[in-house]
Amino acid sequence: MSKIAESELILNPNGSVYHLNLLPENIANDIIFVGDQDRVESVTKYFDLIEFETQKREFKTQTGTYKGKRLTVISTGIGPDNIDIVINELDALVNIDLKERKIKSEHTSLNIVRIGTSGSLQLDIPVDSFLLSSHAMGLNSLLHSYKCEHILESDIEDAFINHTNWNLKKGRPYCIQNSQVLAEKLLDKQVFTGITATAVGFYGPQGRVLRLSLEDSQLNNKIDSFKFENHRITNLEMETSAIYGLSKLLGHNSVSMNAIIANRANGTFSKNPYKTVDSLIKYTLDKIVR
Repeated sequence: MSKIAESELILNPNGSVYHLNLLPENIANDIIFVGDQDRVESVTKYFDLIEFETQKREFKTQTGTYKGKRLTVISTGIGPDNIDIVINELDALVNIDLKERKIKSEHTSLNIVRIGTSGSLQLDIPVDSFLLSSHAMGLNSLLHSYKCEHILESDIEDAFINHTNWNLKKGRPYCIQNSQVLAEKLLDKQVFTGITATAVGFYGPQGRVLRLSLEDSQLNNKIDSFKFENHRITNLEMETSAIYGLSKLLGHNSVSMNAIIANRANGTFSKNPYKTVDSLIKYTLDKIVR
């Protein structure tokens, strides 16, 4: 097996992966993603101990123990492009011999849980509720940079494209299911489920208008009304499709837990979003160690 070139797998002088600044021993197999670097401590404040921490750019990492289980919390920053960096470098830590620059013969699977905020698109999913993403609909082109057709839910994609009259100049939407192993562990009666749409931006790509006109001013209404069998699109954010797609391609488990802090169908916003996020953090931690 040939070595991976230095230009393709970039390492820091101490041998750590370039963006995350991590060595293999710095991470656990169970990893929590948060978007905001300041939210890392919102999770790890509940840990029994913290054994390691580092930060480079927006990527902050803390590894420690919660109720006897070793966990790592990483801030990814915003958007699918950042997720591309984070998941590829995490995979390199466990599945590539960094010194030899060769893929290991034995594969290691990571368990990745995103704890994020999101806006509901449906009237019956209120602010301050929790939502687990059963699938993710990528309204970005990230995954099409990889050979990915074998993991995609093409029937749902085709139905979505037809329903929205999607402009393919923006790239073909892609749909991926979550990890059923992790979903079963994290799901509860109080938790909503649905397809999470992952946009490539916050303003125009999510239908927000400031000073620029939208390519399709009715797109959000079309997304809201989309149904395929018993599936519907329930919320909109900027990371889940990249997490699901790259995890599945690389052989990792992933699931996205969303704190619903806004309802775009009725224009409401949580009176105390920090409390909602904190409740989701505690809920998720206890489910992970169950």
